[in-house]
Amino acid sequence: MGMNRRDFLKSSAAAAAASAVGITVPAEVQAAAAKGEAGWRWDKAPCRFCGTGCGIMLATKNGKIVAVKGDPAAPVNRGLNCIKGYFNAKIMYGADRLKVPLLRMNDKGEFDKKGKFRPVSWKRAFDEMEKAIKKALKESGPEGVAVFGSGQYTIMEGYAAQKMVKGGFRGNAIDPNARHCMASAVVGFYQTFGIDEPSGCYDDIELTDTIVSWGSNMAEMHPILWSRVTDRKLSDPERVKVVNIQTYTHRSCDLSDFNIIFSPQTDLAIWNYIAHEIVYNHPEAIDWDFIKKHIVFTVGPRNIGYGMRRAGEKSLKEGKYSAKEMEIIKKEMEKTISEKEAPALAPYGVKAGDKMKMQPGTLAHWIISFEEYKKSLEPYTLDYVAKIAKGDPNEDLESFKNKLKMLADLYIEKDRKVVSFWTMGMNQHTRGTWVNTLSYNVHFMLNKQAKPGSGAFSLTGQPSACGTAREVGTFCHRLPADLMVKNPKHRAITEKKWKIPAGTINPVGKQHIVKIHRDIEDGLVKFAWVNVCNPYQDTANANHWIKAAREKDVFIVTSDGYPGISAMVSDLVLPSAMIYEKWGGYGNAERRTQLWKQQVVPVGDAMSDTWQWVELSKRFTVKDVWGAYPPSGPRKKPLPSVIEAAKKMGYKEDTTMYEILFANADAKKYTIDDPLLKGFDDSDSLGDHRKVKGSDGKEWKGYGFFIHKYLFEEYAWFGRGHGHDLAPFDVYHKVRGLKWPVVDGKETAWRFNCKYDPYAAKHNPGGDFAFYGPLAKKLFSGTLAGPDKKKGKTPIPNKAKIFARPYMDPPEMPDKEYDTWLCTGRVLEHWHSGTMTMRVPELFRAVPEALCYMNPKDAKAKGVKRGELVWVESRRGKVKARVETHGRNRPPQGLVFVPWFDEKVFINKVTLDATCPMSKQTDYKKCAVKIYKA
Repeated sequence: MGMNRRDFLKSSAAAAAASAVGITVPAEVQAAAAKGEAGWRWDKAPCRFCGTGCGIMLATKNGKIVAVKGDPAAPVNRGLNCIKGYFNAKIMYGADRLKVPLLRMNDKGEFDKKGKFRPVSWKRAFDEMEKAIKKALKESGPEGVAVFGSGQYTIMEGYAAQKMVKGGFRGNAIDPNARHCMASAVVGFYQTFGIDEPSGCYDDIELTDTIVSWGSNMAEMHPILWSRVTDRKLSDPERVKVVNIQTYTHRSCDLSDFNIIFSPQTDLAIWNYIAHEIVYNHPEAIDWDFIKKHIVFTVGPRNIGYGMRRAGEKSLKEGKYSAKEMEIIKKEMEKTISEKEAPALAPYGVKAGDKMKMQPGTLAHWIISFEEYKKSLEPYTLDYVAKIAKGDPNEDLESFKNKLKMLADLYIEKDRKVVSFWTMGMNQHTRGTWVNTLSYNVHFMLNKQAKPGSGAFSLTGQPSACGTAREVGTFCHRLPADLMVKNPKHRAITEKKWKIPAGTINPVGKQHIVKIHRDIEDGLVKFAWVNVCNPYQDTANANHWIKAAREKDVFIVTSDGYPGISAMVSDLVLPSAMIYEKWGGYGNAERRTQLWKQQVVPVGDAMSDTWQWVELSKRFTVKDVWGAYPPSGPRKKPLPSVIEAAKKMGYKEDTTMYEILFANADAKKYTIDDPLLKGFDDSDSLGDHRKVKGSDGKEWKGYGFFIHKYLFEEYAWFGRGHGHDLAPFDVYHKVRGLKWPVVDGKETAWRFNCKYDPYAAKHNPGGDFAFYGPLAKKLFSGTLAGPDKKKGKTPIPNKAKIFARPYMDPPEMPDKEYDTWLCTGRVLEHWHSGTMTMRVPELFRAVPEALCYMNPKDAKAKGVKRGELVWVESRRGKVKARVETHGRNRPPQGLVFVPWFDEKVFINKVTLDATCPMSKQTDYKKCAVKIYKA
């Protein structure tokens, strides 16, 4: 039978799809598919995109990935992919893929910050990096060397980067773009449970009766999970209820039993309303046995600011911010309490018109009585909350009230299981930590947390924001497995494992990702390296950061697969191997760790980010980096030299960081005769047929040991026996991931529940729950007004916390000049800044540009029509976008939605760089703009 390429692809796809759903495939189609697939090697891997953690199968032939399909054996997606998932291969083969290092140079071949990009060798690239880093260390100390890390790092890449930054350079100015996507969830976990990561898992979807989505368009952002939600709803449509709570109508709303459109920021009030209903109108619903055994009530300060620049900072003093910008920034120091928020703050002794002096965000909190907590909820009556929270001006108030009442009733119903999902709507929020903790309040009071089918569950946006950014600890304040740089015991554990002198690790970790941008603008950071992210497109108030990058005395390097905005802003661009061109591992939103093997050799001279970090370590010796440093930036005390201590450990002044951190005796135990390497490339460990000229100008022949296995196993050591247990490296190459903690070979589905979690059972033998996280488990007691520090702290082992936290206005709200709310986010077809997906022809054709989604009545009032261009302007900047008044996103009057994937519609020039002061996560969901015809 003759078959052209199109017919073959159709037959092959049909055979795979039919097989996945159990349909009998005609013998002719099976034979055609088998013939066409001759010589293909299929292997498993996780998807490159969101935090869902879907499994895919990749087919390779002649050194190229030729097909992708969903993995039927993967428990997350069960053979189904979303539209992006099917294009995992095509993201690697764009026409403008970076293949060689590029350096800005003048015509003489010298580095010139104002020069044009020209190709250079890897050796020249590392020469320039070495020179720039040594200059930064000399002028600003470790605080002058910064890294924009990523929730898309592989586990090994993230671990190598943080080991070199914190163990080598003695700095903590490494922070991932994951700061932008789930830091509020993290601090919420820490404050509530004393440990990071969710208690539940995706199996809750099939086991629950109720799915409530808060500030999350799961249909587009987590489409595979939404398919499971849809399946659950359709399996029992009368019993199973779905509710969406958001600031505008979107695709997820189509499945819902009812939708709640709220005014930006008032999700704080809605959560408190549900708690008010429980405490005041349904006290019988409170599980007091659970509460008395496992919960304490707590509160913290309210005057914590908004994470913006503070008075006295260099760039403010130099007048780099306009008068319009200062209208908002001044609220970081002091604000006037509005009529809207005053009732919510009344229990704390605050009234409308009061001047609230702000202090930088604090994690402090203290124990209060239940009566004090009840007092904090008193303002959140149905009338008050409906009045401030109704987000659609055209919705009837009584209709909105009825929806709020139905929502509360679903949570309160005695035998009804409830799962609350959220993503950026609650995380990208100037009170993101607060609203995260409020979700647990409701679930705890009803004893509907950490149980099959019930729990508050933060979904993650990036493929390894959990596995790498959080668990590996590539945040500025963290070390692996919930260890913290400020804790001397944690530093000592890490220094001992890394075989570096006591006192090496810097105890001050305050340079989060927005702070790094500000430190570049202020002149503190002299070297910045962008890894697996696009910070000059994805950070709010981007005009400031781009200008600083190009005009300040700073050397910026970007490692990427494609020339995005960050690459264009940089001084040196390095070609990175993309996902399946290297060995790697990711950790998804349900604590599932997945590893994969390198499937193909990288294009051009591209090399992995792991290789780039390890090669950089060869350029720095004990003498170069372990000397004394005077106070610098956020570190107010000197950092003493550890050179003499290093000599006592057997190191010499010229011993390199490579020898100490990466090519040590432990590493070399992982040999290259490992069976896992048989039949697969490992460009880092073995070299490859390209014969790339490496960082020393010589042919790269590999490290000679299995570096990825070494890095993974050393990282995993930190969590084993401490509630973060990972299985051995080899095991993950046999399974479709495992949910940690993995104890005695078994994964954990529901943490803190003694029936399912061996650590909970260990901490509370014979009991039902144990919230065993160790952080902040000794607290002062007091009232809503403040703590009484005279009485000392009370230990609260194995307990979780319910927090009193009020509604407060965001720092910028619509007014007469800037009369419209702006919300940003993603769309189904594109990933983050579009650097990969905009290069996939099918995805580009589907959504070629970012649109300004607007209510038709607003468009009419502003004199614009669908398809016309408008200016979207804030106090910070403006962009042109095309108006869309129909389709997938349907905002209420007074709000527009503009996604951020399109660098030509650079919406982050418009957004406000306010953050949750506790988590330092940026609020991209609300700022004030004006819209007018372009």
